[in-house]
Amino acid sequence: MAKGPGLADVLDMLVEAGHIHAGQKQDVLNRGKEQSRHLLLDRRAELRRLLGRQRVSYTISDIELIASFRFRKDEKGPICDEEVITEVVARHEGYTFIRIDPLKLNFKLVVEAFGGPFAEKHMVVAVDDKSDAMTVALCDPWNTDLLASLAQFKKKPIRPVMACKAEILKVIAEFHGFRRSMRLAEADLQSDLPDISNLESLYKAQGAGEMEATDQPIVQAVWYLLNYAFDNRASDIHIEPKRDDALVRMRIDGVLHSVHRMPRGVHPAVVSRVKLLCRLDIAERRRPQDGRFKATLGNTEVEMRVSTVPTVFGEKAVLRIFDPQVLKQPLGDLGFFETELNQYNEMIRATNGMVLITGPTGSGKTTTLYSTLNHIASPRVNICTLEDPIEMVNEAFNQMPMQPKIGFTFGSALKNVLRQDPDIIMIGEIRDPDTAENAVQAALTGHLVLSTVHTNDAATAIARLLDLGVFPFLVSGTLLGVVAQRLVRKICTSCAREELLTPEQIDLLAIRGAEGRRLKVKRGAGCPRCRGTGYRGRTGVFEVMRMTPRIQRLVQEKATAQEIKREAVNDGMLTLREYAIKKLAKGETTIDEVIAVTDETHLY
Repeated sequence: MAKGPGLADVLDMLVEAGHIHAGQKQDVLNRGKEQSRHLLLDRRAELRRLLGRQRVSYTISDIELIASFRFRKDEKGPICDEEVITEVVARHEGYTFIRIDPLKLNFKLVVEAFGGPFAEKHMVVAVDDKSDAMTVALCDPWNTDLLASLAQFKKKPIRPVMACKAEILKVIAEFHGFRRSMRLAEADLQSDLPDISNLESLYKAQGAGEMEATDQPIVQAVWYLLNYAFDNRASDIHIEPKRDDALVRMRIDGVLHSVHRMPRGVHPAVVSRVKLLCRLDIAERRRPQDGRFKATLGNTEVEMRVSTVPTVFGEKAVLRIFDPQVLKQPLGDLGFFETELNQYNEMIRATNGMVLITGPTGSGKTTTLYSTLNHIASPRVNICTLEDPIEMVNEAFNQMPMQPKIGFTFGSALKNVLRQDPDIIMIGEIRDPDTAENAVQAALTGHLVLSTVHTNDAATAIARLLDLGVFPFLVSGTLLGVVAQRLVRKICTSCAREELLTPEQIDLLAIRGAEGRRLKVKRGAGCPRCRGTGYRGRTGVFEVMRMTPRIQRLVQEKATAQEIKREAVNDGMLTLREYAIKKLAKGETTIDEVIAVTDETHLY
């Protein structure tokens, strides 16, 4: 068996590549044995959690050991982590380095190419299978005996590529763990559950299999799905029954990705397990239900909001993930430019008045509201929120869930909240005349009111208030400003490439003064880190309209939304399209996102 480079060899490669200096190399050689012992204890504890077993075997590699020191060559340099080291070693030794993207892997290929215990023992993952060769990711491609055995077993050549050991282990744990749970669950449920292939037979099931929702395979399967979603930054998990099986899809950066398929007989037990977690009625499958629960994923406590509805093939469940790190972002991280951030800060620092956030569903209004409340929260102020439903529980606020069935609505709740000595009131949405009237009254009587409305731009929000019966003089006297927003996908920094806008694209965007110029922008080429999409993460696009004296006068004169918007632009407001173009110019997003998410109204 060929032997790979030793610890000193890997350190020399890193020094030569400029990732560490000679002193750091010596530090690893001096403290390596002690560091390795501590690291092994941590890795075994993590493996027990990932694999769900008490006894695990594991060996610390040289690459893992060096990465654990978290070296930087200088203060501003990147961390020399496992990915960097693996890529350097692969390049030096003549192997292809890949980043494993779980969402791009073929689930069937991964779990059927090698058994779970074999894959775990040898740290191998099949990433591609062609007629002429199988591509296998390893962290030890020098093991020629293993490669020869794999070639003999698969009856075709094996093409080894190098990947991070942590990524390989994660795929093995999640893919094989989920498959093992599905197999055990299917075996347990096969004899008990009827063939549920349509709504009529679903009704005849009479709750069969609900008790199995507490069986270990089902518990493990749901746990794998939740962790998989959180690790891949998913905002929603869709568990959808189909005619022959069930599909699991996850929404990442606003786009749905198909992730797993599960046997049809297992699907009811998985949905029942989710319903048990949020204390819903598992026997009720004919009516929609809503609930919530908390889960600790990694080291983060995450809120899950669950919705179930009956479909023709069974119950569909959607789990929305509320990561507190997303909902409690600093205002500067939401996507505001400095001018608009200062304007927004000026609005929310007021002691009374009303600030509206507007945009369609999924435009990031909830994130902006929660981040704003978190920004202004302190022991000196009393913050009361009226929500339907409560998106995320936060002890810093006094949160009240609306219950329309008993008459506790936004409008009626506002009257009671005013007796609670609030300083700041957040209203989930202004959707009816009663709520609008009471919100304005609260703003008039010395409270800062934050709320949302569903309109396309900032100026139309004023027209919406007037349509709900609020007098123009009250709108002009209480409204501090309106923020319209959208979310655009950010270009992946790992594969960003510069390109020039074509004359047709410049004309389409109607960029003033750009005719005949060469405008540089960026586009993601696609890489494993962004799943080949060229995008990673999202950022806000904002239209911040302040209530200036001239706009107040227009409101009192019942001017149209178009006239109000024209005046706001004259005062320096960037429209959503202009704001997005500015993001495009800074290399944060692409022209495709700008055109897809925003449109331009001709003002003149």
